[in-house]
Amino acid sequence: MKSFIHDDFLLQTKAAKSLYHDYVKDLPIIDYHCHLSPKEIAEDKQFSTITELWLGGDHYKWRALRANGVDERYITGDASDWEKFEKWAETIPYTMRNPLYHWTHLELKTAFGIDKLLNSDTAAEIYKECNDKLATPDFSARNLMRRYKVEVVCTTDDPIDSLKYHKQLKEEGFEIKVLPTWRPDKAMAVECPETFNKYVKELATASGIKIDSYADFLKAIRNRHDFFQEMGCSLSDHGIPHFYAEEYTDVEIETIFNKVSTGVHLDNIEIDQFKSAILYEGGIMDYEKGWTQQFHYGPLRNTNTRMFNNLGPDAGYDSMGDWSTAESLAKFLDKLELKESLAKTIIYNINPRDNDLIATMVANFQDGSMPGKIQFGSGWWFLDQKEGIENQLNALSNHGLLSRFVGMLTDSRSFLSFPRHEYFRRVLCNLIGKDIEEGILPQSEFYFIGKLLQGICYTNAKNYFNF
Repeated sequence: MKSFIHDDFLLQTKAAKSLYHDYVKDLPIIDYHCHLSPKEIAEDKQFSTITELWLGGDHYKWRALRANGVDERYITGDASDWEKFEKWAETIPYTMRNPLYHWTHLELKTAFGIDKLLNSDTAAEIYKECNDKLATPDFSARNLMRRYKVEVVCTTDDPIDSLKYHKQLKEEGFEIKVLPTWRPDKAMAVECPETFNKYVKELATASGIKIDSYADFLKAIRNRHDFFQEMGCSLSDHGIPHFYAEEYTDVEIETIFNKVSTGVHLDNIEIDQFKSAILYEGGIMDYEKGWTQQFHYGPLRNTNTRMFNNLGPDAGYDSMGDWSTAESLAKFLDKLELKESLAKTIIYNINPRDNDLIATMVANFQDGSMPGKIQFGSGWWFLDQKEGIENQLNALSNHGLLSRFVGMLTDSRSFLSFPRHEYFRRVLCNLIGKDIEEGILPQSEFYFIGKLLQGICYTNAKNYFNF
């Protein structure tokens, strides 16, 4: 019997199979947005169990476990690694049609060479086989990256981070580029004065600049932005619920900063004004350095108060939000464009209703200076499954140039998530292969189409980010 994850998995036509195997299968990976730990890469972490590697911190899996009626003790609690893995194995058969079913078996196959389906009957055998392999040097953090032909990863880092592990990796001459990404979300979080003021103190320490005013605050931010540039950073990223483009004056922002510095809670307009100012100033800095700015927008976070109080953020209690986007996004981009300071930009939406909105919006700000300067980002979070990927590709194709797309990323904390690039490549080749088989695209241009797909899967990103 053919294994579930076989050579032609997801490839339904002859054209799709040829596009995948002959053009994109063996391309290296540029993972330009992830949440891997630079410390674990620098230390070449050896994982003690498949549970630690696979289930620790993965809120996708945590959500599925809870939905299957698994007690929290076996998810984030004090159950043993084997007990947690066993519950995951029992849950897997019930994840059919959820992308976790595909990802799980793709990861078992590509990392460990395991063809068996994971379930309660195979759990013990698979657990042992994975752990035995993880105990060998071949399965360290760095060697897992090498296994998947990773060429570049861009981590996600706060402006106050020392970036010491990035520096260590560079000085050691590690052949895979591990580059920082500027993620200044905490520098915008004025809705909670106590937390914000604590962060300002940490920023002052990191920058060596005494912060007594908004002007000082911006000076400290720019100081750290310069430091990130020195450390090889060329991307910023913002995790926001929606875009901020509230009108403000410099005097108003100074007043707002002074208020929050004394512990005063701001009203909603003041909060939006401050966030608008920081987004804009960050965009200017990114443009000046030739960086790419990324915006991951739309999640409604920490909706379950009781579990947030117990577990904190990023524990699997977030969903799609439904904020209005078009007007504020257009206003934000237009303000930078009016100053002729709009950097390369990638926009990722979390709600599929916004696919056509974003695909049409990015076209408004292309300026002919380079192919695909403003990008509609890949399917993200709840949209990085087969249907979500296809919908993003179709919206981009309908309203822009799919051929100039910079492709997939993992957005993951796991060293086993690199097969998401393979998953994307298979979905892409299947979609385009079907068009060729149906005569929607010309068979006579097969070689050219294959080269375009190589661009989407690898070379477009390499050229766009100057990697």
